[in-house]
Amino acid sequence: MQQKNLSIMHPRPSSIVAALYTLRDLNVEVAILHGPPGCSFKHARLLEEDGIRVVTTALDENGFVFGGHDRLVDMLQKVEERFSPKRIGVVGTCVSMIIGEELHEAVMEANLDAPVIEVEVHAGYNDNTKGVLFALESALDVGIIDRQEFERQQHLLNEATNVEKKYGAASKEYLEPSRGDVKYTVAKRVIEMLKAGKKGICILNAKKETAYMFADITMALHEVAVKLGVEDNIVNFANLDTELGLPRVRQHAEHILADMHDNVKIDEIIGGLDEYPIAGQQVRQLIKSKYKDFDFAVIAGVPHAIPMEALEGMELISITNGPRQVHPLKDMGHKHVLVEIDLHPKTLGVTNIVESEFGATLRQLAREE
Repeated sequence: MQQKNLSIMHPRPSSIVAALYTLRDLNVEVAILHGPPGCSFKHARLLEEDGIRVVTTALDENGFVFGGHDRLVDMLQKVEERFSPKRIGVVGTCVSMIIGEELHEAVMEANLDAPVIEVEVHAGYNDNTKGVLFALESALDVGIIDRQEFERQQHLLNEATNVEKKYGAASKEYLEPSRGDVKYTVAKRVIEMLKAGKKGICILNAKKETAYMFADITMALHEVAVKLGVEDNIVNFANLDTELGLPRVRQHAEHILADMHDNVKIDEIIGGLDEYPIAGQQVRQLIKSKYKDFDFAVIAGVPHAIPMEALEGMELISITNGPRQVHPLKDMGHKHVLVEIDLHPKTLGVTNIVESEFGATLRQLAREE
């Protein structure tokens, strides 16, 4: 089937939710969802664990028919009065789009002191990155980001969409979810290779806050290598550049590097935590110039964004948090694929590295050696 004719059957991420997470990364303090009370409930609740308040205009049947302009104006004013936020976001929904609500008119009428990022969005887009783009466009309009950062983000979003269409959750009409390989078995294989003197590359190529758990795999592999006396056989790549990304994203990189400081050395920085779709280019160049003779690679985060030609000849151990990513990775040639199934909820609202299941398994097996 041609890619352009694909009609994806399995559920996909929502543009509304993507907009909410982008507002969080822009350090918005309160986000207003203009729609029904249950819209995006799960993610709204998770975001509250990450320090952003999410409220709703709670449109009901009357609002669906007669509109919710007055309710949105009232909510904007209530938010400023109750929370005194320095930055506010307003996010549209499918309902507000269908009934033709104009978020900007309500924002102008509310006449708030704080800047408001207006995101006219719904969940009907094929690519959830639309929600990110719309939020960034609005942030640009109100002066929260500059043109250079907007264009950088736009490029990254295009690349992220391309990666997903080629090798990710949008690559096939239907992808069966899978829990991947058994962590105990794969951990034994990693220790076996270390004991045999094999050389490995540990690549952290994670998306934003998910790095709080994926980074634990870098630390666990280092700890095991030290225990076995082969730490010089492991090199660590990580997309932890603290100078790149939206404010919250840079903070994540700073926190993770601070946690790693006394425990593990990052040999190569391959980009920022929002550069996971393009970090593979840097990985390719580094391996070609310095690490061609390595035997295996452990890749955590977004493994499918690393070009396979860069990893030629290596045994690949990949860790994702997406059950639908297992089969595409296997099809690409990744021998071992693991899933950290509850990763995302555990990495919201934290400022320190969180232990992963695979990391815990590696440590336990090393203790038993």
